[in-house]
Amino acid sequence: MKGNEKLINVLNDLLADELTAISQYMVHSEMCNNWGYNKLHEAIEKQAIDEMHHAEWLIQRILFLEGTPIVNKLKEMKIGKSVPDFIYNDQAAEQDAIKAYNKGIALAREVGDESTAELLTKILKMEEDHVDWAETQRAQIEQMGLEGYLSNQV
Repeated sequence: MKGNEKLINVLNDLLADELTAISQYMVHSEMCNNWGYNKLHEAIEKQAIDEMHHAEWLIQRILFLEGTPIVNKLKEMKIGKSVPDFIYNDQAAEQDAIKAYNKGIALAREVGDESTAELLTKILKMEEDHVDWAETQRAQIEQMGLEGYLSNQV
């Protein structure tokens, strides 16, 4: 089924965001693992896996719309040097993704592609969960102090 070219371009841009997020999350996850923060390692790794699913779904949709998935273009990664940096950088990336998904949903509906709008809405909800997780972590750091928070991550 031939899809709308502008929408396919948006899907490829979202794919670049997801592929970038996977890499950023994996680096943050492995840094936590290296430092012995096992709980945080697992939580961030799970988010990377979520992003892998998003990328897979976007690729499937682009192919269905007879587009070409562009998988060799990443955006700038923001690798933190500390756990609070990770959480802040990842939250900021997720907030940008939420804006991009909302725009993509609006475009999909504008061009009459409700199936793409549904897919993007599904991913959007998962991105919102990632922001919620980051907000919770930041609140815990503020309430417990960084040392207390990190001791709970071992």
